[in-house]
Amino acid sequence: MMAGIKALVALSFSGALGLTFLLLGCALQQFGVYWPLFVLLFYILSPIPKLIARRHMDDTDSTSACRELAYFLTTGIVVSAYGLPVVLARKSVIQWGACGLVMAGNSVIFLTIQGFFLMFGGGDDFSWEQW
Repeated sequence: MMAGIKALVALSFSGALGLTFLLLGCALQQFGVYWPLFVLLFYILSPIPKLIARRHMDDTDSTSACRELAYFLTTGIVVSAYGLPVVLARKSVIQWGACGLVMAGNSVIFLTIQGFFLMFGGGDDFSWEQW
């Protein structure tokens, strides 16, 4: 039970760190543009294909078209989250420093989401088995 609490605290800390990087990329006085906050949409959308695929799969050990489609859609969402700040920086909507902070925030947040699925997503249904 203690390992689950430690994992939850670590995931909470890393999520807060990632969001701090994102907000610094928007709110620092030299940047001051809030367009990079649109990557929050990608953070929300990224776990949805895996959750849907897990719900509709029959066997967890074998590969299936549903699982492969979920991986493909998740990859597209993650690549889009990294691409949006680069496109905004290339079009001079945001500065490159803000782009770097958003990229750092993306890395931390997506590793946090992956860590959550590795720690708490082991069962057939989405439950908190580690507790």
